[in-house]
Amino acid sequence: MTDPTTRNLGIDSDKTPGMQLKPGEILMDRYEIQDIIGVGGMGTVYRARDKNFKAIRLVAIKEMISQISDPLVRKKIYLNYERESNILATLRHQSIPRIYDYFMRNDRAYLVMELVTGRDLDTILSEVTSFFPEAQVVTWGIELCDVLQYLHARQPEPIIFRDIKPSNIMITPQNHIMLVDFGIAKLFDPKEKNTMIGTQGYSPPDQYRGEATPKVDIYALGATLHHLLTLKDPRLEAPFSFGERPIQESNPSISDELVAVIERALEYDSKDRFDNADDMKEALITAGKKTGSLPGYMIPTASVGFKGVKPVWTFECEDEIRGSALFYNGGLFVPSYDHNLYALDASNGKFFWKYATDGGLTGKPAVYENNIYIGSEDHRVHAISLRSGSVVWTYYGDGPFRSSPRIAQGHIFIGSDDGFLHAINVATGRLSWKIDAGAQIRSTPYITQEYVYVGTEAGEMICMDFGGNAKWRYRAKRGITSSPTITNDVLFFTSLDSTVYALDANTGWVHWRFRLGRGSISTPIVVDNNLYVGAADHYIYSINAQTAKENWRYKTEHQISASPTFYKDAIYVGSVDRNMYCLDAESGQLRWKFSTEAPITGTVAANDDMIYFGSTDRMVYALLA
Repeated sequence: MTDPTTRNLGIDSDKTPGMQLKPGEILMDRYEIQDIIGVGGMGTVYRARDKNFKAIRLVAIKEMISQISDPLVRKKIYLNYERESNILATLRHQSIPRIYDYFMRNDRAYLVMELVTGRDLDTILSEVTSFFPEAQVVTWGIELCDVLQYLHARQPEPIIFRDIKPSNIMITPQNHIMLVDFGIAKLFDPKEKNTMIGTQGYSPPDQYRGEATPKVDIYALGATLHHLLTLKDPRLEAPFSFGERPIQESNPSISDELVAVIERALEYDSKDRFDNADDMKEALITAGKKTGSLPGYMIPTASVGFKGVKPVWTFECEDEIRGSALFYNGGLFVPSYDHNLYALDASNGKFFWKYATDGGLTGKPAVYENNIYIGSEDHRVHAISLRSGSVVWTYYGDGPFRSSPRIAQGHIFIGSDDGFLHAINVATGRLSWKIDAGAQIRSTPYITQEYVYVGTEAGEMICMDFGGNAKWRYRAKRGITSSPTITNDVLFFTSLDSTVYALDANTGWVHWRFRLGRGSISTPIVVDNNLYVGAADHYIYSINAQTAKENWRYKTEHQISASPTFYKDAIYVGSVDRNMYCLDAESGQLRWKFSTEAPITGTVAANDDMIYFGSTDRMVYALLA
């Protein structure tokens, strides 16, 4: 399989080299090849799993094969390739792929890098039929200035990229910039003259004279932005002729403010350009403020030519997946309404085992030592061997277990439709105590060092000690299916009464209430003092956890029954509208969405740049985060 998503590794030809590695082949006793994701005249790019990590780490491996027979030239090519590796290894920026390893094998050079998906701007430009929005180009320009300033300010020696152009700029599925292919990047020495290396049309006249200063990158960035705004390829025009091709002549909708920024970056004389990339970034920000194109929110990926987010793998169960998958030690454990708990290899979706109960599974499993635990609608809690999938013990209640188990103090705490919270000895499966909550419990308990907190379908939030004695109770106006969460001694939960509650975890006193448009069964999460939650009013909310002030809300096409997951700087949450949404956690703007065939009611599991979730279309999906 070939895929344009790895132009970031310098593969830009459709020639396929011979003797490609095969799926399952191991490099250096460490990297297991999974698939070919890019090919070119100088080699192949593979997706691989790094077996040194118990957790799933997927990497991209760039293989270089030189077809040149001259041993001296061949050696120089490999030295340049090694040099690229050494440059990348020193860099730490969100818009530069991380490098993990470099090695030689059978006269081939291998560069192991962060797996970055997306498409380069050159490919996107070849497919667009209308102009990019000005706000989008400004946003991309600001991100490129940011990474260039990082390179130019590097100590002890700045790095000049020397080849800014659309084919070296990747747009990720999250619509962010990745600057790629550092093959001709150069450590800056102001006293040194160099041969002209770059790309005609994007390179400035001073680069033709052998100069490699930060201002050559500023010119090339200006040329790239000019190309994006006009859709006219500068490689097909006379060099340095941008002044003869005004932007607004091709695209009258572009503001005077943005035109002025780009024209300054494209000045023929380097002294007339911006002094540095930071100055150009500030000029773009100022232009954006004047024209209303800031804060530069990311445009949904469909508007920049993406074909859609694709799964790394899928797995089909026999019935709906209503609950939430658990990632643990390289495995993915998926409860299904077909009565089975499935164990899969999280790296590739390979089936390990399944354990059959006599009822549907709607919760999320929990792991303790060598066993995994799950409640079932068959009125039982099941303890299962992680290794073999065989039963260890079962515990019988008097109603379906639709709550998810929590494990603490050597016990499993789980609610049941029988109206009791059960505390079960994790080793023996015997009941230690149970408390009558007066109503069905479908909320998952929250455990601290002293107390257990759980909500009921009658609308009570109960705080009890480990002996089952209630310390306090708080009653909402309607049922509490949402699970409680605690941050800084404040307990948060939602209710079907259309409210988010913040209570003092020790006393049950109300800190604040936040009114939603409709009821919620979504469990809130709190990250960096911001609370995220979904509701039946179709919205995903971000709320300040201290003040209850709304930060943002994002509208989907149907109710949100799932609970959000925060991973890195994004919020992942499924909707009954059948889509999985990835939102920028700070702004609430859509980065991407992935469509399934049925509602998504479970919560995302995330690990090492992968997310996992099930849908009621019976499928388990693994996507790159």
